[in-house]
Amino acid sequence: MKQRCAWCGNDPIYVSYHDDEWGMPVHDDRRLFEFLILEGAQAGLSWLTILRKRENYRKAFDGFDAERIASYNRQDITRLFQDSGIVRNLLKIEAAIRNAQGVLTIREEYGTLDTFLWRYVDGTAIQNSRKGMGDVPAKTKESDQMSKDLKKRGFNFVGSTICYAFMQAVGMVNDHVTNCFRYKEILNNSPTTGGNVRRSRAASAP
Repeated sequence: MKQRCAWCGNDPIYVSYHDDEWGMPVHDDRRLFEFLILEGAQAGLSWLTILRKRENYRKAFDGFDAERIASYNRQDITRLFQDSGIVRNLLKIEAAIRNAQGVLTIREEYGTLDTFLWRYVDGTAIQNSRKGMGDVPAKTKESDQMSKDLKKRGFNFVGSTICYAFMQAVGMVNDHVTNCFRYKEILNNSPTTGGNVRRSRAASAP
């Protein structure tokens, strides 16, 4: 039986997400934006709740097309607020629109959202060596800086804890615990710099 990170439990949706997505490096702008919106929507809720609503979010938010979302008007906000398939929180809905507008501004400056976000880990995923979930921090100096910069650009629901959860999700850090079968799979398939895997300074060897 495969050993997994304890947080994913036995729910099939959670297990599939853990096995197939969590911690895998993402460089597609639309998927990065999707995770930013979903992580913000998760604030105060469980991630499993958001995963169960994920397809509804994709439909409601035009497949997370930042250009289209950035142009949403009051009618769109009303439509979303009445949609039982997503989290009906007005602040989170309005934040998604502002964040989409922020993404467009970032693209004007950096070319892609991918380029902007992956700067925080120098373009290379950090390979941690967490022995247990108690060793995983809620935030780091990288997520602190990401949060600070995004807030300066008008983003909402991007606190440091949310940013670190985002970094874990899109593979900027490998926070699978070392006895999880996905830990080595991701480690062995990660790009290297100068022949050496980039590890967290705070991490110990597994």
